[in-house]
Amino acid sequence: MFLAMLAIVSLLPGCATAPLVQAGGLSSYDGLKPSDGKVTKSRLHVRKEQLAAAKTINIAPTAFPPNVAPTLSNEQRVLVANAVNRALCVSLSDRFKVVTPDVPADLTVRAAVTRATETDEVAAGISAATSIGASFVDTSVPIPVPRIPIGLGDLSIEAEAIDRSGRQQAAMVWGRGAAAFFSTPRASKASDAYDLAGAFGDDFANLLNKGESPFEGVGIDIPSWDKIGSKMGLAPKYAACENYGRAPGIAGLVGGKLGLPPEWTDDGPKVARKP
Repeated sequence: MFLAMLAIVSLLPGCATAPLVQAGGLSSYDGLKPSDGKVTKSRLHVRKEQLAAAKTINIAPTAFPPNVAPTLSNEQRVLVANAVNRALCVSLSDRFKVVTPDVPADLTVRAAVTRATETDEVAAGISAATSIGASFVDTSVPIPVPRIPIGLGDLSIEAEAIDRSGRQQAAMVWGRGAAAFFSTPRASKASDAYDLAGAFGDDFANLLNKGESPFEGVGIDIPSWDKIGSKMGLAPKYAACENYGRAPGIAGLVGGKLGLPPEWTDDGPKVARKP
């Protein structure tokens, strides 16, 4: 029965398709060129020399208008937007000194969610339960269990980095869908958008850190100890990142394995928490 289900799943599409959605929020769309990864679509441009001269950076609150994803609750939109900011802050800390939004900086990052489709909670829950069940199957090697590729969510975001004079130094329009083999199924409408938000934050931060497309080249990026620690829920390198709360760490990893909603394991932005 279990093998039969895997056979059926393998015949279904393995990932969601995410279009690149421009919402008019960037100061300019001139010079954007396609630069796709294996599972990511993007259009971007970057001024490498100008970015190399920058030392400090701040991050404006990521916009996530209700009309972009009306089926998600306000709590879920806040969680997704915060996941973008947290990932940006942690990854940008490897190259820049990150300061709070109210402090002038060489660069300011502005991002906005332009599309987010909900995750099918039932399919994700069944996928999580199947994965847990497979862990009890007595086999000589672990059995990789793909998600049921039904109701996979996707996310599109546009972002830019502007200098002190308001001139755009980098921009990206980004889109990615959840994949049956590589994304974590959780019983929440916001599950895939939440996970993809972190992926976008890493990609855009890499664009600014290196001054080149994060999807080109074949090198392997080894995360810094500060980044590893932040991902595990430890204190971030810069105090400005505390505004976005700490990553769920071990609780998030365990919750993901059990298919728990990210709303249960992520406390969200520090400023939004109740005393």
